[in-house]
Amino acid sequence: MTLQNLLATGQLKEHEATADEIRALLTAVRRNLADAQVEAISLKTRFDAAYKAIMQLSMIALLANGFRPGSGAGHHMTMIQTLPKSLGLDRKRVVVLDALRRKSNAADYMGSYVDQAATDACIAEAQTLLKDVDTWLGKHRSDLQLNS
Repeated sequence: MTLQNLLATGQLKEHEATADEIRALLTAVRRNLADAQVEAISLKTRFDAAYKAIMQLSMIALLANGFRPGSGAGHHMTMIQTLPKSLGLDRKRVVVLDALRRKSNAADYMGSYVDQAATDACIAEAQTLLKDVDTWLGKHRSDLQLNS
């Protein structure tokens, strides 16, 4: 499925990204990653901060490609599953990110426990995704980077 196909089904909408919105999101990502490192707070809260960074990075990838998620349910899944098209991310990484999405849903809606391993994995994936987004922006949309 292409980004254009998702646009046709309403799962994505067209959007012209501005440098200010991308920079604001990148700043928020870095803040969330810093918060996720604070060991004085609960594992769940740290996981949530790292997962939020993953979602913000997935949003940046879509915005930088001229899209945003549609308003329907499942937009987190759509944002993660479009990463191979928006960033060229390997499908194996998408499987890991989608597992973190499901873990987040289970914790939020069913009260499932978030352990140290899941929290560490979420933080590591968010950090790696930030590098991926920075690299992609540098190659394709340097006009949107934080340091441009």
